[in-house]
Amino acid sequence: MSGPLFTIGIDLGTTHCALAYVDVNACDGEHTSHGVLAIPQLTAPGAVEQPSLLPSFLYLPHADELAPGELSLPWSEPDNDGDYAVGELARSRGATTPIRLVSSAKSWLCHPGVDRRAAILPSDAPPEVARVSPLEASIRYLSHLRAAWNHAHPEAPFDQQDVTVTIPASFDPAARELTDEAARAAGFTSLTLLEEPQAALYNWIQTSNGQWRKDVRPGDIILVVDVGGGTSDLSLIAVLEHDGKLELHRIAVGDHILLGGDNMDMALAYAVAGKLAAAGTSLDPWQLRALTYACRSAKEQLLSDAQLETVPLVVPSRGSKLIGGSIRSELTRQEVTATILDGFFPQVDASARPAGRARAALTRLGLPYAQDAAITTHLAAFLGRQVAATQDLEGFVTQQDESASFLHPTAVLFNGGVFKSGLLAERTIDTLNGWLAAEGAPAARMLGGADLDLAVALGAAYYGYVRRGAGVRIRGGTARAYYVAVESAMPAVPGMTPPVQALCVAPFGMEEGSSAELSTLEFGLVVGEPVYLRFFGSSVRRQDQIGTLLDFWQPDELQELEEIRATLPTEGRQPGEIVEVRLQAKATEAGTLELSAVSTSGGERWHIEFDVRGNNQAE
Repeated sequence: MSGPLFTIGIDLGTTHCALAYVDVNACDGEHTSHGVLAIPQLTAPGAVEQPSLLPSFLYLPHADELAPGELSLPWSEPDNDGDYAVGELARSRGATTPIRLVSSAKSWLCHPGVDRRAAILPSDAPPEVARVSPLEASIRYLSHLRAAWNHAHPEAPFDQQDVTVTIPASFDPAARELTDEAARAAGFTSLTLLEEPQAALYNWIQTSNGQWRKDVRPGDIILVVDVGGGTSDLSLIAVLEHDGKLELHRIAVGDHILLGGDNMDMALAYAVAGKLAAAGTSLDPWQLRALTYACRSAKEQLLSDAQLETVPLVVPSRGSKLIGGSIRSELTRQEVTATILDGFFPQVDASARPAGRARAALTRLGLPYAQDAAITTHLAAFLGRQVAATQDLEGFVTQQDESASFLHPTAVLFNGGVFKSGLLAERTIDTLNGWLAAEGAPAARMLGGADLDLAVALGAAYYGYVRRGAGVRIRGGTARAYYVAVESAMPAVPGMTPPVQALCVAPFGMEEGSSAELSTLEFGLVVGEPVYLRFFGSSVRRQDQIGTLLDFWQPDELQELEEIRATLPTEGRQPGEIVEVRLQAKATEAGTLELSAVSTSGGERWHIEFDVRGNNQAE
C-alpha cells in the first residue's frame, strides 16, 4: 500500500463514541467523499445491531449473569466472547444494575486527583465487583471501534489508515498524553489528537461545500460552544485574511469544566425523585442512580423527537412491598425544558462569574464537578478573561472598543447533544446578544447545519484530509502557555520555604512539530533520588516566550497543574547529584507536549515526558 486509503476521525465522547471517515482517493479540493461507520454492538444479550453511535458505557457482568455466547460480537473468537460489554447493552443493563456500570471514563481520565491507571471504576462498586481503570475503559472503547472498522473494511486495515482522535480543548497535557496512550494500547499506530471545538468547526466548513467563505469574513470572531455529556468546552477562533485567502486562528480555549449532560441527568432525577417523595415513595441511593440513567435515556428521547411529550420511567425496587417489583413515574418535555433551561442556562449579566461554595473537609472520591451549574455564567467568565485575546493577533482587522468588558464574538457555532433542543441554543445566543447590545456591539449570528451527534467525528476525519495539504486549516498551536516551577537558591530561614519562580517552557500557540531550547538558561537537575515537579498553565499570558521567568503573577493568570513525583535515572552519576542541564520543549505532531533536560557537559538526555502524562515514570 502506497498510503492510507482513508482518514478516520474518532469522537471519544463522554456519553457516545462515533467513527467517521474520508475516502482520500475520491476527494476534490474541499469536496470530500465521507461516511459514518455503523458500529456493531450488543443491544440485548445475544442481539447485535449497528447504530452509528457507540454509547460510552462499560458493563462488568457477574460471572453467572449471562449465558455463554451472549456477549459475542461479529469478530469474537470461538469460545471466547469476553467478560464485559460496551455500548447500548452496557447502558441499558447498567441502568438497572448501576454498581456494575462504568460511565464518564473520559472525565475520570482527566481527573488529576486519582490514579488514572488504577482499577477504581465503578467508583462506588462493592468489593465483589470487578473494577477497571479509566485508562482501561478508554482502551476498550477504542479497541471496539478498531475491531468494528476492520470487520467492515478488511481491504483497508485500521492500522494502515490516518487516524485522528478528538479531545476537549481544555484537556491539560496529562489528559492528552493519557488519551494518546489509550489509543496506542488499543492498536492505533498512526494517531493525531484534535480539539473537539475545532473538529466541530471543520465539520461546518466541510458541509458548507465552500459556502463558509461567504458566511464569515475577516475580523469575525467565532465562538464555539460545545456542551457534551460530561464537559462544557469553549473556544474562540478568529478569521483573518492573508494574501487574499481567509485563515482561521484558534485564539483561546476555556478551562476544563466538568459540567454537561451528566449534571442535567442528575438534576432531572432529583426532580422526579421529588415527585415520588410527594406521593409517599422514597428512593435509596442505589435507586436514585438507576433513576439517573433512566432520565438520561428519557431526556435524549424527548430532545430528539419533537412529537414526544412524555416518556415513562421504571426504577427497579429493592424491597418486597411494591406492586410489580418496581417504581414507576414519567418525565415530561415541560420538566426537561424547565429543569435544564432555568437551571443550566439562566439569563445572567455579562459581569456574572461562577459561584463557589465552602466544601466539606471530607468528601467521597468522585469527579471534580463544577460547583456552579450555570453554563451561561461560565461563558461570561470565559469571554471576560479573553477580552484582550485579539490585541496582538497579527493581521486581525477588527479592533475591539477599549471600554469593552469582554471579548465580543460575531458568530456562534453550537455543538454537543445538549443543543438538540433548539430552546437551549436560542437561550444561549439570546443571553450573549443581550451582553453585546449592552456594550453597543452588533448581535452575534448563529452558524447552523451541524449534525450535533456526528459533527466532531466527521470534522476529525476531514481534518485528517486537510493535514494532507487540502482544504483550509485552523491555526493556533498549543492552547496554553506552560511553565515549570523553579525553586530559588537561598539560605535557610526558619519557617520560610524558598520562593518559586515560573519558567515558561512552551509559549502560547507553539506550533505542532516545533521545538525550542532554553539555550541561555541553565538549571540544576536532581537525579537518583525522589523529587517533585510543579507545573502551571495559562490561557491569558500570550506574550511570554520560552525562557520567560516569572517572579510574580496574579491568581487568575496561572493555574497550577498536577504535581509529579518521580526519580530520574542516574545515568552513571551519584544519587542526589545535581546535573547542570538545559531544557528543551517540543509540541509533537500528535498534539502532545514533551519536555527534555540535556546535560551541558556529558550530553546525557533525560526525557521527562512523565510531567505531562500524569504518571511517575521517567527516562
